Amino acid sequence: MIRVQVAYSPAPREVEVVELSLPPGSTLQHALQASELLARHGLAAADVVPAGIWGRRQPADTPLRDRDRVEIYRPLRCDPKEARRQRFRERPVRRKPAPTRA
Repeated sequence: MIRVQVAYSPAPREVEVVELSLPPGSTLQHALQASELLARHGLAAADVVPAGIWGRRQPADTPLRDRDRVEIYRPLRCDPKEARRQRFRERPVRRKPAPTRA
């Protein structure tokens, strides 16, 4: 048996982790189904859910190794680059003080 963790973050600063023992040769898809995290959060097993291993997105047929961490990714609410631009536009303008002459 191989041991893997399946992690899902349904909201910011909230993480659910399920530890599983799976037979050798199990794939990422097998881990997602065995964890039941998708069903618990209203996502059907047939849905194409972005997932990966150790922070790298992988296809569902990727074989797992002992002690892998499978991560289920939720969609971004907004583009991170655009959010940064928006914060930059909204910040107050700071001007450098004029140099003083001595």
